[in-house]
Amino acid sequence: MSTLSELLADHTDLPGAAVDHLQRVVGDWQLLADLSFADLLLWVGSGPITEGSEVVCVAQCRPTTAPTVIAYDLVGKLASETEHPQVLRALIDGKIVRDSDSGGDDPPPLSLREAIPVRCGEDVIAVLSRDTDFARSQIRSTLETAYTTCADDLCEMISDGTYPTPEDRAATHSSPRAGDGFVRLDTEGKVVYASPNAQSAYHRMGLTSELSGHDLAATTRSLITDPFDAQEVVNDIRAALAGRTGRRMEVDAHGATVLLRTLVLRPHGELAGAAVLVRDVTEVKRRDRALLSKDATIREIHHRVKNNLQTVAALLRLQARRTENEEARVALTESVRRVTSIAAVHEMLSMSVDEEVDLDDVVDRLVPMMADVATVSTPVKIRREGKLGVFSAERATPLVMVLTELVQNAIEHAFDPGAVGTVSMKAERSARWLDVVVHDDGRGLPPGFSLERSDRLGLQIVRTLVTAELGGSIGLHPGTGGGTDAVLRVPLGRRGGRG
Repeated sequence: MSTLSELLADHTDLPGAAVDHLQRVVGDWQLLADLSFADLLLWVGSGPITEGSEVVCVAQCRPTTAPTVIAYDLVGKLASETEHPQVLRALIDGKIVRDSDSGGDDPPPLSLREAIPVRCGEDVIAVLSRDTDFARSQIRSTLETAYTTCADDLCEMISDGTYPTPEDRAATHSSPRAGDGFVRLDTEGKVVYASPNAQSAYHRMGLTSELSGHDLAATTRSLITDPFDAQEVVNDIRAALAGRTGRRMEVDAHGATVLLRTLVLRPHGELAGAAVLVRDVTEVKRRDRALLSKDATIREIHHRVKNNLQTVAALLRLQARRTENEEARVALTESVRRVTSIAAVHEMLSMSVDEEVDLDDVVDRLVPMMADVATVSTPVKIRREGKLGVFSAERATPLVMVLTELVQNAIEHAFDPGAVGTVSMKAERSARWLDVVVHDDGRGLPPGFSLERSDRLGLQIVRTLVTAELGGSIGLHPGTGGGTDAVLRVPLGRRGGRG
């Protein structure tokens, strides 16, 4: 089964920011499917988008609140304009397109289809389609009306490019679902509708009356045990009503543990109140504590590995200071840098819960260290441009080592003694590749230089890690305006997985 990243890499050349946005959409769209009582499909263009172009489905989601209307799997399937005219029209025009189908196999009979353009910045990068049972959509209870009204607002925000935000994506971790408990607020913060499960959760917290018509912030504050948590919840609800991104919070009240997540509702750029998802997690909290204990153990192991590596680096550094042989001192100093690079990855893993590493944070921690080494003989400035992004733990270590080796190689060999220079690391991430160019404005490559025949240990390490561990490519070339460019390309998606 291909993942979203792999399908985007196979069918599109979207920039990294667009890929990240689609990941956020898919990461939070189970909520949208449940609120809509609809099946969701994510479509992207297969090639340049023109009249008659084909689109490909890269993700699919079914609701937990209603029967599915698309029982078969469409992920990876190409579709023509004839099969899905609404999708292509929304992709070209950048507007929501609504239509119905009275027969045929795709979409299913008596289904209502809506195509919502997914906007990132100024560009429409994909289309989200909603397929709803036509007969069901004609008869709605009070709960269904509250759900679908909220879903319509979120769809308008997706079309506007204002949802989901990076903060919204961060709040989806263990977030309450619509069926756990749903509260709709008006622009003043008064409860317009509270689902039965939300009402029960508040009764568990100690509320003796109904929620409807009450100020949710004030009501919640009066129930929460910890005054600081109470004020945090109040601030969060008021922030959502003011149009600022809400978040996920866990609070204790009268022996009950409840998760709260606030959602800003701002269709067409106009505030329309907020939604609050509520989940009573009192009974599952015990199991969560056991899982958290295991996660803490894994993070502690990474922390101890980091400490041990730092101890090794300190011993090597001490030995380097006591060594009179210059060649041995250089070799020991390089070993200190390499061990420190690995330690930095483990330090990030010790603070992560998902075994993933933000390379930008790691590199930014290592750059000052490399700059300090450079100031011994050559005053070199080091800067980073662009985003390297997040990588899994097994790929982060070799990639960090490759980047530090390339920067250190430029510092040591590109400049004459005492010369002022600059080394820049420019990253560009797309659906398919991470491209990094390490450029220096030094004297350039020596005549007849060949990376394959080079006997420098650092370059040999780089070549081995890039080809064997990352499945990528590396080249050293003269820079356009002088100096040298070290060009690194690392495959992402399926290529990265195989690499």
